[in-house]
Amino acid sequence: MFNILNALPNALIHTRSLLFYERSMNVIIKYAITAFIVVLVSEIAKRADRIGALIASLPIVTILTMIWLHLENQHTDKIANHAYYTFWYVLPTLPMFLLIPWLLKNGIRFEISIGLSAVFTAFVFLVTSLMLKRIGVDLLP
Repeated sequence: MFNILNALPNALIHTRSLLFYERSMNVIIKYAITAFIVVLVSEIAKRADRIGALIASLPIVTILTMIWLHLENQHTDKIANHAYYTFWYVLPTLPMFLLIPWLLKNGIRFEISIGLSAVFTAFVFLVTSLMLKRIGVDLLP
C-alpha cells in the first residue's frame, strides 16, 4: 500500500536535486557567456587594436552582471547600487590605462608594468576612497 509519508522525503530530495541542478546550470551558463565575451574581445584585440580596445572599454561585464541580477529577481535597489558603485570603482582604475603604455614604451617589461600599475591603482583607489568618504561615498566595506 502507498504511504504518502514515505514518498514525501523522496519527493523533497528530488526537488532539492532539481533546484541544485538548475542553480548549477545557471552558474555554468553565466561563466560560459562571460568567458566567451572575454575570449572574443581578446581575439578581436589581436587583429584590431582600436576595435578591441573599444569593445573592452564597454561596460559589458557590468551590464551582464545587472542582467544576471535582474534575471535572478534581485531588488532594483541592489542593481542600482551595483551600477552606482561601479562608476566610483572605475574612476581610480583609469590612470592605469595611461601608465601601462608609458611603462611599456619606456622599456619596462610587461610583467613589471602590470605589477607597478596594479600597485599604483591600489594606491589611487585608497586615496580616491578616502576623498570620496568626505562627501558621503563609502567605497570600502
